[in-house]
Amino acid sequence: MSTKPDRYVVIGNPISHSKSPDIHARFAAQTGQQLVYERMLAPLEGFAQSVREFIREGGKGANVTVPFKLEAHALATELTARAQAAGAVNTLKFGNGVILGDNTDGIGMVTDIVRTANVPMHSKKILLLGAGGAARGVILPVLDEHPAELVIANRTESKAAELAAQFSRHGSVSASSFDTLRGRFDIIINATSASLSADLPPVPTTVFGDGAFAYDMMYGKEPTVFMRFAAAHGATVRDGLGMLVEQAAEAFFVWRSVRPDTAPVYAELRAGL
Repeated sequence: MSTKPDRYVVIGNPISHSKSPDIHARFAAQTGQQLVYERMLAPLEGFAQSVREFIREGGKGANVTVPFKLEAHALATELTARAQAAGAVNTLKFGNGVILGDNTDGIGMVTDIVRTANVPMHSKKILLLGAGGAARGVILPVLDEHPAELVIANRTESKAAELAAQFSRHGSVSASSFDTLRGRFDIIINATSASLSADLPPVPTTVFGDGAFAYDMMYGKEPTVFMRFAAAHGATVRDGLGMLVEQAAEAFFVWRSVRPDTAPVYAELRAGL
């Protein structure tokens, strides 16, 4: 008797652009896991209902994307430490009456930088641009690498200060506005949404230290405006496609306890852009 493969989805609105089904199909084929992974368009006012219906139908887990990460956090009956710290959830696992909420974005980015790009964060001066949800999700995994310091810079300094205070017990973290930003950094991470509109965060050119590494969470066929700006001032640059693949691999591990090889999947996605 054949058994149906386990079902997973990525939930968002909009969702048709998501590369997650392609990524997880490659992971499943590579690791021999029997599963089906699809896109789910949830109504803007119907996220929780959509998730509960999927659970009733036997769904095993879900990735969550814009605009539902805060609602997923609220829906979860249990949260991992990194989901608690992020205040948002991008991965749900269902079983035994539990909705487990996790956040794999931060560890995905750190893995892409430290392991794939081979740029250590330990004892480095790191600048994080932005204080929204994307920034919040990566702070704890960055501090877990024990940098010399982490500065969170934002247009509104009070938002950055709130985050710095929240995470202060995890390491050396401080806040700045873009206008008052001083110092030179080893690693500069763009967690603002500026690249979506081909815009540039208003950072001074002096932030790029000798041999600096600049990372944009956004990705595309061509380098972002931020990447071109950073490269023009001597930085080595990388976009966020690897973060997308690595956060997916971490979610796959949460669900299946199997860790896929991300390198060939990243290469295929990069070639397809």
